[in-house]
Amino acid sequence: MSNSFISTYQNELIACVDNAVIEDLGKQGDHTSKAVFPKDLTSKAQLIAKDDGVLAGVAFCEFVLQRHGQGVSLNPVVGDGAKFSKGEVLFYLEGDAQTILSLERLMLNALQRMSGIASMTHQIQERIGHTNCKVLDTRKTTPNFRIAEKWAVAIGGGVNHRMGLYDAIMLKDNHIDFCGGLNIALVKTKAYVDALDKPVPVIVETRNLQEVDFCLQNSWISRILLDNMAPKDLALAVSHINGNIPTEASGNIDLENVAAYAETGVDYVSLGAITHSASIVDLSLRAV
Repeated sequence: MSNSFISTYQNELIACVDNAVIEDLGKQGDHTSKAVFPKDLTSKAQLIAKDDGVLAGVAFCEFVLQRHGQGVSLNPVVGDGAKFSKGEVLFYLEGDAQTILSLERLMLNALQRMSGIASMTHQIQERIGHTNCKVLDTRKTTPNFRIAEKWAVAIGGGVNHRMGLYDAIMLKDNHIDFCGGLNIALVKTKAYVDALDKPVPVIVETRNLQEVDFCLQNSWISRILLDNMAPKDLALAVSHINGNIPTEASGNIDLENVAAYAETGVDYVSLGAITHSASIVDLSLRAV
């Protein structure tokens, strides 16, 4: 997964990492480390878990070091996607002390945030593991850190919904209402898609069975999103669709009720909470 994600989103990762380094080091670099350590001092540090969780961000840190940490090696004890317990050593860093310390906060911020998202995603996916339903993320992410947060969802066992507005069409309630109704929005969308050089998936948000029926008349739609429906109503809509188009449930879904939604037979559940509300996993980088 890590190598696949890097190859697919390499340019986005470069922008994310480079901007984060500029944000912290500016043009002058790490004055503190340069003040107290000679350039040729070699040191070693270990990443220690202070919570339980699912690890995410090791490959991200390796990418950081490839671009900005030459002379520092990362030696993993466990990899991305592994469960860990409080007190475990997760990886070692060895190399130039100035470089380790100048990149420490960026790597810890990414590891803690990504591991929190991966842990929450894994927990939700475990709750619905007895069904065929999969957890989807959303665009409710931290600005300029979406690439890492969605990577963490994938590491935790979830599925990336879409990376942004550029790689899928998603007709939501405002698009439909501003357009004058679902039927008009679908006609315009079909004409737009047919004129594109490359196809893009089309996801349509529906609020009732009448809108579902409009979608079923358009087999080119990639997925029907069933929005803000109670599990009983959702089950009726899924039965009505009868597997003709993949389905997604969204709205008011959380850890406590996600199993009830998944048990309706819906193909996906999308939760903004796995990216915007996941608590960080406490990790610490300490000198060895």
